Amino acid sequence: MKGNGPEENLKQVRQVTRREFARLAGTFGLTSVLLGLSSLARAGARPPSTAEIAQAASAISTKRSKKQAKHKLIFGGSGFNEVNLKIERQGALFFIADLEDRTDGEIQIEFHGNNTLCGQLNCIQKAQQGIVDIYAASTQNSAAVAPFLNVLDFGYLWPNRASQYNFFYDPRSEKLFRGPLRKKHKIHFLWTHCELRDIQMGLKYKDKPKIMTVEALKGTKLRVTGTQLGRISMQLLGTNPVPLAWEETLDGLKSGLIDGAETWSSAVAYANMTPFISQDVHCQFFSGNEHTAMNLKSFEKLGPALQNAVMESAYLTQVHVQAANEAALLSVVGITDPPLPGTIFEKYGVRNCIWPQSELEKAEHMVSPKHNPKPWEKWRERLNKWAGDIDIFEELYAIAREVPKDMQAIDVDPSRWWKG
Repeated sequence: MKGNGPEENLKQVRQVTRREFARLAGTFGLTSVLLGLSSLARAGARPPSTAEIAQAASAISTKRSKKQAKHKLIFGGSGFNEVNLKIERQGALFFIADLEDRTDGEIQIEFHGNNTLCGQLNCIQKAQQGIVDIYAASTQNSAAVAPFLNVLDFGYLWPNRASQYNFFYDPRSEKLFRGPLRKKHKIHFLWTHCELRDIQMGLKYKDKPKIMTVEALKGTKLRVTGTQLGRISMQLLGTNPVPLAWEETLDGLKSGLIDGAETWSSAVAYANMTPFISQDVHCQFFSGNEHTAMNLKSFEKLGPALQNAVMESAYLTQVHVQAANEAALLSVVGITDPPLPGTIFEKYGVRNCIWPQSELEKAEHMVSPKHNPKPWEKWRERLNKWAGDIDIFEELYAIAREVPKDMQAIDVDPSRWWKG
């Protein structure tokens, strides 16, 4: 008999009624229940019972209450929860567990996901306002509020996922990215997941040939995020970008308002969009980063010792995310051609359109500021100024090409970026 696929195995909380879940949260605290569920959730295992969840939550709650926390922080997790964090390995609950343990409870974090405190488009704004101390959202959605985040989104800046991880571990990311983000937007960047954004086509393309060329994409109406630079890339590829909030994208796909959406593979899987996607077009045209960052004042008030603990937990989470998400892309999401048996893409018949290097290079020559600089001039000038009057694109472009084009992301050596 064929075993349950990862999607079934990951729906741990759905085995518990809403009333039971609310009772557990009321008894042990929501974050303790989520951490308990996260510790119990293992792909391939049977879903835990209510009693098992209660036992795990009770143990975590007891441990968390042993010491009076000096700092209680609020984590706005946009649409994430313990289920979809097993699909896109963003690392939020891993970070909370490690930091609370590392500080022996001096820092305690309450996690609010499922868009209860903030969503993809406004989590960063609520962090800047001090409503939440820490948040998780994509840099691309957050760029509408914090435009310096656009610096990651030049078309075809990153040749592969390895080049992205390499940059975020690199001490030069402090001067080129993290420092300007703190100065301009009062946000302290902690860690990120790394993928490259593709084009996800709706069901009207289910019986059509696989989209394997730039020409086949031309004229399609596609959802675009808050990133202004991503929009430039889409226009240069000949598509019609349609600004649409992440929370509205699923309805746009269902209704046929859009032909498809630009996003990354694991985002489609975790957001339950996969039933309405027929092709994942791996054109890899700009960055995709589900990042976590912190209100700068919230970070600074911790003091040196606890600040160091936050950085160490952020580093360990970055290492965890690098390995875990790379594995999940293959064995849970299913980005191979064909998708592996039991993956989410295999279940829903999503075809991976993996472009050959020749087509990627053709698209790069159409889009990249290296080959087509004029459409990017205004944004380059603006970002250069914010970065400290340097040519930020050229700096990032050079670093991105310090790793081979065929390097796997798991082969990038981790490094504590803040220690130089």
